Amino acid sequence: MEGSGRSPGTTFSTTINTKKTQTLGLLMEQQCHIPPGEFQTFGEPVPACNNISPVVFQGCALTMSRQALLLHWLGILSLTYNTLGSESSVPTPISCTTRGADLSEQRQLVLCPANCTQRRLSVFGSGVYASVSSVCGSAIHRGVIGVSGGPLKVHRLQGKKNYLSSYAHGIQSQSLSTWTTSFTVARVMSAPMEVSSQTSSSAVSASGPEQKKKKNLKKVPSQGNRDCQVDIAVLLDGSYNIGQRRFNLQKNFVSKLALMLKIGTNGPHLGVVQASDSPRTEFYLTNHTIPKAAIFAIKEIAYIGGNTNTGKAISHTVRNFFSLDSGVRRGHPRIVVVFVDGWPSDNLEEAAMIARESGINVFVVSVAKPMAEEMSMVTDQDYMKKAVCKDNGFFTFSMPSWFNTNKYVKPLAQKLCSIDQMLCSKTCYNSVRLGFLIDGSSSVGDGNFRLVLDFLASIARSFDISDVGARVGAIQYTYDQRLEFGFNDYTNKEAALRALRAIPYMSGGTATGDAINYAVQKLFREHWAGAGRKFLIIITDGQSYDDVRDPALAAKKEGITVFSVGVAWAPIDDLRAMASEPKDSHTFFTREFTGLPQFQQPLVRGICRDFTEAN
Repeated sequence: MEGSGRSPGTTFSTTINTKKTQTLGLLMEQQCHIPPGEFQTFGEPVPACNNISPVVFQGCALTMSRQALLLHWLGILSLTYNTLGSESSVPTPISCTTRGADLSEQRQLVLCPANCTQRRLSVFGSGVYASVSSVCGSAIHRGVIGVSGGPLKVHRLQGKKNYLSSYAHGIQSQSLSTWTTSFTVARVMSAPMEVSSQTSSSAVSASGPEQKKKKNLKKVPSQGNRDCQVDIAVLLDGSYNIGQRRFNLQKNFVSKLALMLKIGTNGPHLGVVQASDSPRTEFYLTNHTIPKAAIFAIKEIAYIGGNTNTGKAISHTVRNFFSLDSGVRRGHPRIVVVFVDGWPSDNLEEAAMIARESGINVFVVSVAKPMAEEMSMVTDQDYMKKAVCKDNGFFTFSMPSWFNTNKYVKPLAQKLCSIDQMLCSKTCYNSVRLGFLIDGSSSVGDGNFRLVLDFLASIARSFDISDVGARVGAIQYTYDQRLEFGFNDYTNKEAALRALRAIPYMSGGTATGDAINYAVQKLFREHWAGAGRKFLIIITDGQSYDDVRDPALAAKKEGITVFSVGVAWAPIDDLRAMASEPKDSHTFFTREFTGLPQFQQPLVRGICRDFTEAN
């Protein structure tokens, strides 16, 4: 470049498209306080560059010659372009009040001005922000930039529910129930570079490997540990008893636990409630479904202080945290992990009973148990036994202190992922294997057969059918038997209901005894039947041509509970012979097919009653 004073052998490209030159002008105007429109490629020396963002513009001298200054900025622009790649590598200047909704690109590099904290900024959410939020305000709240402003990456996302409020880095964000679009902010990860008028070819080309290395860092986000699909509420001890220092150590332990669990969209979900005088939900199950986001959110939790009202926090979690609106998943085990530093201030027994009745597994992690001289201060010395799901040793966990806790992370994570031992989560609604044995004989008729299918679908709808929940299967029979679908064919409730209603009518004779034997062999004994309490609902409208007593007895010996439903000419004696004990509560009869809906609720209650008594 002529007149640049560059030494022979150095190279520097000055070919920059119009858009990037215009953007450079905007950067100069904003960062060097040049009046709009006065930046020129050639002309008089520009004013001194004051208050330049150290991340974007480094080494700007207070006075520069025309060519040196031009070379300086062109060097920065060239290096930024090489470092960040061909995507919009030059940050777009925005104002303090620019909202996420105002940005047009899915991923965009922007530049925030300094001193945005001096303005009133609207920020909604924590980590993930509603698109009505100020981008710069969100970036300061997240810790991506400071009060001096600077560049950041903005990534637009779909909308969500439960944007949580929090205070961080001088910004108080607000809560919002739902919004149509969201965004996240992140730091610009390019390494700082010193740029001078003597930029060499080696310095420019060095951005090549840097760019390649950056591309190699892109990974597909983990979907989580599929073998540990549980919903976990962590109850932090935020009392005066624990203090600020141990509270921070507690947060560190929970962060390590989140990493060990491998939380993710298709794995464990984790949320946090802080217990003190009054419980406070810090974030819900679906607010942060990758470890990095959850760990950042945990780090940002502010210590409350107050009494250790653990029972109050458990009740709050059962009633308010585990709801479909808050992201809880149907059919997945629900767990509350209660951290107690010392001992609780209130009673846990009633809250724990509510949790058990709601199908929630309560774990208690006791840290620094009270010493002998302190035991007189403990209101209920058996609080751990009363609080947990079951007093069998599995649901309690102890650590001597908050120091050197790394060795306890893995054992606790393994317990929380032991789904088969979550005794309290195995409710009748999410743990049964429900088989339907349907009479398709000629006496039923196609119209009545449709009424039967609607009735059975109403029963199935009452249960949480999923890959980790309840399952349904169906067999139609005449003299022959046909497996319509097994327990493993439909792990989605709506799909299962559609399949049930779509069963085509067979027509033929009636051999109920053979059909029961077929159900035991083909529906309940197959390896894909899986674990879960087994129930068989037999529905028939007439006399069977074979014996039903011995096949029904064999089914009961296999652990299958039988409900018999008769219509029209079905013999009461046969119905009672097939049904499990007590006969009166497992036998149903109506003269008309239109009378079947009256049995829906009694059948569902009967299944849950039998399930509860057996567990």
